[in-house]
Amino acid sequence: MLKLCGQRVALTAALSKYYCTSLNSSGLVTRRIEKVLIANRGEIAIRVMKTARKMGIKSVAVFSDADRASLHTRYADEAYHVGEPAALKSYLDMKKIINTAKKSNAQAIHPGYGFLSENAEFADMCAKEGIAFIGPPTKAIRDMGTKSIAKQIMSDAGVPVINGYHGNDQSDAKLLEESKKIGFPVMLKAVYGGGGKGMRIAFTEEEFAEKLESARSEARKSFGNDDMLVEKYVERPRHVFGDTHGNYVYLWERDCSVQRRHQKIIEEAPAPGLTMQQRRELGNSAVCAARAVNYVGAGTVEFIMDAHGKFYFMEMNTRLQVEHPVSEAITGTDLVEWQLKVAQGEQLPLQQEEIKLNGHSLEARIYAEDTKAGFMPIAGDLEYLSFPKDARVDTGVEQGDEVSVHYDPMIAKVIVWGADRDQAIAKLDSALYNTQIGGLLTNVDFVRDVLKHEGFVRGDVYTDFIRDHEKDLFRDDRPSVDSRIESVVSSILLNQEAGVSKHDGPINSRDYFRLNHVAHKVVALKDETVVVEFPSNEYMLVVLDGHKYKTHVYSIERDGNTVNFGLEVDGKRWNCKAVSLASSFQVYGQDVRNWPKRTIDFSEAQADAGSSLSARAPMPGVIDKVLVKAGDSVKAGQALVVMVAMKMEYIIRAPTDNVITAVSCKPGANVAKNATLVKFEFAEE
Repeated sequence: MLKLCGQRVALTAALSKYYCTSLNSSGLVTRRIEKVLIANRGEIAIRVMKTARKMGIKSVAVFSDADRASLHTRYADEAYHVGEPAALKSYLDMKKIINTAKKSNAQAIHPGYGFLSENAEFADMCAKEGIAFIGPPTKAIRDMGTKSIAKQIMSDAGVPVINGYHGNDQSDAKLLEESKKIGFPVMLKAVYGGGGKGMRIAFTEEEFAEKLESARSEARKSFGNDDMLVEKYVERPRHVFGDTHGNYVYLWERDCSVQRRHQKIIEEAPAPGLTMQQRRELGNSAVCAARAVNYVGAGTVEFIMDAHGKFYFMEMNTRLQVEHPVSEAITGTDLVEWQLKVAQGEQLPLQQEEIKLNGHSLEARIYAEDTKAGFMPIAGDLEYLSFPKDARVDTGVEQGDEVSVHYDPMIAKVIVWGADRDQAIAKLDSALYNTQIGGLLTNVDFVRDVLKHEGFVRGDVYTDFIRDHEKDLFRDDRPSVDSRIESVVSSILLNQEAGVSKHDGPINSRDYFRLNHVAHKVVALKDETVVVEFPSNEYMLVVLDGHKYKTHVYSIERDGNTVNFGLEVDGKRWNCKAVSLASSFQVYGQDVRNWPKRTIDFSEAQADAGSSLSARAPMPGVIDKVLVKAGDSVKAGQALVVMVAMKMEYIIRAPTDNVITAVSCKPGANVAKNATLVKFEFAEE
């Protein structure tokens, strides 16, 4: 498999990034695979296991201490412990993975994506032990894993490449010199990078040094190498993907333009706005790129396309893609099955002329994160989890599982297929409406807002889409009146005894009967207290913003900690669901929101209000660098502390111009969420 992606080379050009995939049918092994070890975790491990099971192949899982009870360990036929939570001491420990494969008598290892999927040394170790590595040849991994070498190979093969600096002189001075030649803004990218790691944008010469150091640091932690390349940053890039397999066939293209932190959240296939001729040209170009490196196995080649339809090679990722389900949906294929068949020496099931483009597919990546706090990842328990029945859901978690601080915070991928793009958008929006998660903030609502944005609907998507439409996409924190009433009624119903007499109606009139005056109740929500009056057992009056809303619960059904009810407000009816969680309750109604999380904790609210003069840890993590000391004067936005958490590097910055009175952390220290890292003058604790 090869992938295509693209960017715009000038502010006035509308550029595209394209991806195609190819698979050579020369066999990796000559015997049938009876057992495969999946050297990965989470949803991709389960996704590979499902296909293996369908093919009659037994699966072997590996797990760290943090994943001992994870879903992928329960789904596999066998599971083996491989070490500590840190990936370097478990999932990235090549000797442990190889030894586990030998111990379990697995004939092959499927690396999934991430971790060891693009590690040439690991592929060599597999070959030496007689274990089939389900991926490309070692040379292809090594050459394509080095972006500078990959671009030289493509250039020599006649494949056009984008301009930039890919040289061996890695001094800061040289990189700055080349950046000036290219012209700011520039993209700094780790030579061995991927998945958005080791990438920073330097918009000006003044911020170049800080962005370079940050990119190098993250690259060292993620890939063990901090070599960088520099390319012109494209203000409105767009990413498109396509897959090609077998005797060099392609499975059309896919687009992944909507991103945050250089990581995708919505992918689709085919790409909007392309002609069939452009699609075939892109597919054929990907095949040429594959032949240039004698490619075998699954991978992705990235290109960019400009406004005139010209495209340029960007890079090649030698692995399966997170977004491969959308390609499967429009072609009716199982790419993992094809990988396993090729690894057994079989021919691919289809020739190019047999691969038809059918309909449109969209995928949304669901993350545990706070979208309003810069898409900050969140770790914690999934107290409630309900997925849609009318969509494909790839996930590695169940209700009650934990989103671990040690790994990526992706909860699931929700995939739909439609006859055309409009239908696919409508289906994905409906599926996300029925994706109900309690206990953690998620990006579900944010993705739904993106899907409804007029720019996305008309196909005007590019990698800065979120940044350019912040005002439209980041809603006001204050929920609608309907949402507030839903929450008030939910609070009452969840705190009401389950054994309500059918004669009382949904609201237990006995709780609110008063002689000579109307009973009332005060409900505390996250940001307000709401008065509710009970003039009769038929309806209640919810007082919001000085207006009394006549509210009637016309049906109710209880199931454990869940209450499904029908709500009527001033003649308007709709259905709602409320779920009682450990320390909160979650409401799913007209306006599905991660609000309110719980009744308000006034002491916590007051503490937060006084914390603006201190810098705190946004999540659990490890302190990497401390850049200031007590007595330093700092400016608003100045970098104070660098911490690493959930596979990302975060820079904690000064909220205001101030003087530091104390530094409460040191490099290498583990810190909890909200731990004070730096204190300023007059900080209230």
